[in-house]
Amino acid sequence: MFLTAIQRNLIERIINTVESGTPDGNHGAISIYADGPHDIRQITYGRAQTTEYGNLRKLVKMYVAAGGTRSEALAPYADQVGSVALTEDATFKNLLRDAGRNDPVMHRIQDQFFEQVYFHPAMRWADDNGFTLPLSALVIYDSYIHSGSILWLLRQRFAESPPAAGGEERTWVSEYVRVRHDWLAHHPRPAVRASTYRTQALQAQIAAGNWDLSQVPVRVNGSDVFPQP
Repeated sequence: MFLTAIQRNLIERIINTVESGTPDGNHGAISIYADGPHDIRQITYGRAQTTEYGNLRKLVKMYVAAGGTRSEALAPYADQVGSVALTEDATFKNLLRDAGRNDPVMHRIQDQFFEQVYFHPAMRWADDNGFTLPLSALVIYDSYIHSGSILWLLRQRFAESPPAAGGEERTWVSEYVRVRHDWLAHHPRPAVRASTYRTQALQAQIAAGNWDLSQVPVRVNGSDVFPQP
């Protein structure tokens, strides 16, 4: 998967907008949804939103190790995230918000974290399966950010093979987004059903034939997203 700097930047800004409402990313954004294990409430945090029972512990540990302005205060929480429920811990949430809003170290760590934990694995999957188009990269990265992977339960719902197995790339991507949209729209969790705006945005780019992501702005949930000037 080869992406130009402009394409890579646009993909990241689209994901930022999907997750935290702004192309630049709201590094201090916190939401709480009942979408954790067994539908328990959990914190989601950062410019591309990682979850309390997912990878938030890793992000907090990376920040603590980096010596940010709130590292010392957050250090006691580092081993608690994901093991002790913190949704009602106002001190923890305020420390995360403050670090995300005001500390350049947290901005840098989040950039590293989302690249290492989500973007690189997504692009490895894309490479292994023969995908080459920038819009394919966006679709795959969005699935990794939102669901942690390309979901096998969705791949079983359509017949097209990935390009590496002889399939046609545009057809596979279109079908994956179609079945993913249907899955989100009928999901038992209300918070997941509410996330269909992300697949609607992807479907609009597929319909426009914007496979190289050269047609800008990209409309995402009411916002127009351009590459960073």
